[in-house]
Amino acid sequence: MKIVLDTNVFVSGLLSPFGSPGEIVRMVASNILQLCFDSRIITEYHLVLKRAKFKLNQDKVSILLDQIESYGYIVSTEPLKYNLPDKNDEAFLEVAITAKAEYLVTGNIRHYPVKMRQKVEVVTPDVFLEEYRKKKYSIL
Repeated sequence: MKIVLDTNVFVSGLLSPFGSPGEIVRMVASNILQLCFDSRIITEYHLVLKRAKFKLNQDKVSILLDQIESYGYIVSTEPLKYNLPDKNDEAFLEVAITAKAEYLVTGNIRHYPVKMRQKVEVVTPDVFLEEYRKKKYSIL
């Protein structure tokens, strides 16, 4: 399943590994989920995860980001027709549209107004896991 992961969820998952964001990051690390990104998103991941305030083990962060770059789904996008409320979030929606990702997972739903999503499912980490489990177990 292809997803786009907003940086806020990625950071939350590494800081609190036992919540929903942590479970999603583990699923990405285990290649259960295919993370979609472009150069802007991977650069943002690198820059944000290096911030001293997070006190993350940089060797482990580098390994995880290397894995994402090797096994993820990289795309080149086109700009959105309309600007989002937070211009910094546009890359995530552009990637989701181009990659035909099933979900864009974010902690900031309000940054992605419904009328601008272009049919992209934008969900919180909790809702994503609920939907994932429904799909996974409805197949059995």
